[in-house]
Amino acid sequence: MSTLASLAVGESARIESVGGERGYRRRLLELGFLPGSVVRLRGVAPMGDPLDVDIAGCRFSLRRAEAEAVVLSSTAQAGPALELAAAK
Repeated sequence: MSTLASLAVGESARIESVGGERGYRRRLLELGFLPGSVVRLRGVAPMGDPLDVDIAGCRFSLRRAEAEAVVLSSTAQAGPALELAAAK
């Protein structure tokens, strides 16, 4: 099981589930962090926190601890075609 916090910069994957506290989980779902969506890690701040994330054409900054709540399916499924879809 991998999480959004474990992605390498430039890597994409599909969201499998979103966990965490109820309020935080609800907020992420409202923002578009839905199971089946493709998410890409665009970058990481110099001190390792926050993470710069791209999903559905929008950019978000998430704390590393919060990104641990986003469980991803195998990153092997996320090839260049998924990266292009995430960029649109």
